[in-house]
Formats: sequence, C-alpha cells, structure tokens
Amino acid sequence: MAVVNFEIFKVLGTLSENKDGWKKQLTCTSWGRYNPKFDLRSWDSEYTGMTKGVTLTLEEILALKELLNSVDLEQAMQESFEERAAAKAAAKAAEKAEEKSE
Repeated sequence: MAVVNFEIFKVLGTLSENKDGWKKQLTCTSWGRYNPKFDLRSWDSEYTGMTKGVTLTLEEILALKELLNSVDLEQAMQESFEERAAAKAAAKAAEKAEEKSE
C-alpha cells in the first residue's frame, strides 16, 4: 500500500463527529509536495486515518461558497424528497398495473 504524505496546516472547522470519534472537517492540507488546498473529509482522532474526501483550490471553494449562498438548500432538499416519493409511487403503480394485466 502506498504511503500518503500530507500535512494539515489548519483545521477550519468540524461539520460532524460520529460515535467512533471520526470528525468530518474542513482543513487546509498539503498533499505530497504540493501547496495547501482546502480539504473536506473525515479524520480519526489522531489524524492518521482518513476517508475519501474532496480537495478544492481557493477558486473552487470561493465558487462553492457563492453557490451555497445563492441556493435555498432546504427547498432543494424538500423538492428532492418530493420527487423521490413521486417516483416511488409511480413505480409502485406501474408494478400494480403490470400485475393486473397478467
């Protein structure tokens, strides 16, 4: 297994923590010999274990910040729940119609 070289320069904040102590955090992290970037992933308490994450440049995180500020996230989530429920209902209705036609 390859060794991943990284250095966390700053922990900007914690989004959540699970029961095992892993924390989903936004950090400024340098991977290998590259300059630090913004990094979002979960870390164990010793910062030796990590999950897959997302690494963003300054330009990308500023664009994400602008996008998040322009979107009604609660409305988007509600609409997604409603679309999912409608799709499930349509699939169930199609299944019943198919059963009746057999």
